[in-house]
Amino acid sequence: MKKITIILALALTICCKKEGNKDSEKAVIDKKQQLTDTPQAKKDHQIREIKKAEIAPNLDGDMNDPIWNQTKWYPMDQNWIGEFPTVQDFLGRYKIAWTTEALYILVEVKDDILYDQHKDPLKLWWDDDCVEIFIDADNSGGGHQYNNNAFAYHVALDGNVVDMDSQKKPVLYNNHVRTKRKTEGDVSVWEFELTVYDHTYKEGRTNDPIVLSKNQKLGFAIAYNDNDTSKERENFMGSVFVPGEDKNQGWINADIFGTIVLIE
Repeated sequence: MKKITIILALALTICCKKEGNKDSEKAVIDKKQQLTDTPQAKKDHQIREIKKAEIAPNLDGDMNDPIWNQTKWYPMDQNWIGEFPTVQDFLGRYKIAWTTEALYILVEVKDDILYDQHKDPLKLWWDDDCVEIFIDADNSGGGHQYNNNAFAYHVALDGNVVDMDSQKKPVLYNNHVRTKRKTEGDVSVWEFELTVYDHTYKEGRTNDPIVLSKNQKLGFAIAYNDNDTSKERENFMGSVFVPGEDKNQGWINADIFGTIVLIE
């Protein structure tokens, strides 16, 4: 009887220890899940002050507006995909300004071959030459692949603007970005007017853009997809350094965007 009592006691002790271990493991898993589910605040980087335009630029591709004479050029010199191009193949830079209604972006690109192989704007749009503008209205960072936490506007040579919607389908956002491109030789000048929408934007509904104001912060990056008659794009040159091996993160993760601060 005593042996049986001892055996039962040992079994009960082992059982309790196992249950205790399970509870501990569950607590660790719950903690990890909690950390995963809790959004992390974006760490501001590449912080740039953007000047307000008293007169909105004309979208004519001439870059002779007063605000463009008062603002500085920034390079698009970060190699996100492909081999680093030669100066003859690609060289890009941009300027940016704002009004209460919109952001204005000036891009100058030296590209010896402009290629638009897909006439359907919703087919493999990233493999044609295009400017890609990334914008995060509240500078919150985080995922935006299939939601409107941020936008990745692909602006094609013909002016069509494409991004993915919440149904994982490409849609045109031509009313979000207006553009004019003028090309002379191997140099193209693009001017953009970008109306900013935040995370509340819903496709198929009436949406109000945000009103821009002094000291406001927005997440921003810009890039150029370059293709010189290949089946797929050959280079993807961005404005922001992206750490790690996979640098093609802008269309998924707004954390990699730089931060622009609107000043007067």
